[in-house]
Amino acid sequence: MSSTFRSKLQQGETLFGSIVSMPCAASAEILADVGYDWLFIDTEHGPLGTNELATIIQSVDHRIPCVVRVTTAEESQIKRALDLGATGIIAPQVNTAEQAAAVVSYCRYAPEGTRGVGIGRAHGYGTKFQSYVEKANQETTVIVQIEHIDAVQAVESIVQVPGIDAILLGPYDLSASLGKMGKVDDPEVIAAIDRVTEVCQKAKLPLGYFGVNAEAVQTYKEKGYTLLVTGTDALFMIQSAKRTLKQIKGGV
Repeated sequence: MSSTFRSKLQQGETLFGSIVSMPCAASAEILADVGYDWLFIDTEHGPLGTNELATIIQSVDHRIPCVVRVTTAEESQIKRALDLGATGIIAPQVNTAEQAAAVVSYCRYAPEGTRGVGIGRAHGYGTKFQSYVEKANQETTVIVQIEHIDAVQAVESIVQVPGIDAILLGPYDLSASLGKMGKVDDPEVIAAIDRVTEVCQKAKLPLGYFGVNAEAVQTYKEKGYTLLVTGTDALFMIQSAKRTLKQIKGGV
């Protein structure tokens, strides 16, 4: 049985990840050592350029799957991440089935898609070109984010797009699109998430959710979400530093 990240996701394994947001390979190495199943490398909101992204992937991809959230769901961004050796991509702000189909196409070589053919780190700079191309379509993971009310309204058509491996809920942007910035527990936001949950589970499409801590994702774990993302490298540093400072000053 295959044991790639994509196959584990498709087989329903619960996979725990955390976000790398700082342009520093050390934070990725630390999270890899902690025991997470995968790393969510954030180029959408993190200050990660091509060099920083390459360094992070080079540092840890032999130990842990690296899935890159691209800046935008555009061909050039997806091609850059995959050619650097990313296990897969997370496409933000996918609001229609047409957008989702384009994302899948950008991730697949012909005849299954339109991914550009070049030589990069993923191909061993040419030494592993043939072997990489032969398995890339089967192993590259494609995750799309539903994080806007427009996407919620189109979710029935989005989940029917062949080649999507998982849907990742973006609760904070979703709340903002409903005029309820940050109110992820608001009844209207919860109703939108519940609709996505119902449709994806009916389609047997894995679901993912991000929370700032374990408590924030526990409810979704209990609902059957299997792609769980908790915390970020920066948040972990802030939380630990605050706690330590409070303790040393004599607080509880």
